[in-house]
Amino acid sequence: MKKYITTSHKQTQKLGEDFAKKIIKIPLEKSAVVLGLSGNLGGGKTTFLQGFSKGLGIKEKILSPTYVILKHFKIIKPKTFSNFYHIDCYRLKNEKDILELGLKEIIENPESIVAIEWPEKIKKILPGNITMIDFKFIDKYKREISFKI
Repeated sequence: MKKYITTSHKQTQKLGEDFAKKIIKIPLEKSAVVLGLSGNLGGGKTTFLQGFSKGLGIKEKILSPTYVILKHFKIIKPKTFSNFYHIDCYRLKNEKDILELGLKEIIENPESIVAIEWPEKIKKILPGNITMIDFKFIDKYKREISFKI
C-alpha cells in the first residue's frame, strides 16, 4: 500500500495526473483497468479524477456524475486505451442499477479505464483486479490518499 498526503486540490489533481501517466504505460490486459475510489463526500475523489483525466489527455471538464451515474470520455492518446468511464455509485440502491447501464460490458473491454466512486455500493460485482484508492480527511485542505494495488 502506498500513501500520499496532499495539502491542496492542485496537489490532489497532480497526484491523479501522475497516476494516469503510469496507468497508460501498462500493456492491455484481458479486461479493463478498474479503479475504486472510496472516502467521504468532499474527500477529493473527483478532484483526483480531474487530474487523472488530464493525464489521459482528456480535455473535457470532469465533474462528479452523481446524478447521471456514468460518464464516458474518449481517450485520444495513447493508442492503447480508448475509453475512460467515470462512474459514481453514491445514489445506487443495488448492483442491478449499474448492470443495466452496461457495467459488465464496460469492464470486459481491455481498452477501457474505469473509475468507480463509492465502489462499496457494488462490491459484489466488482472484478478481483481492482485498484482501490482511499481518501481520508486530515483537515480542511489536507488529505491522505492510499493506493492498494
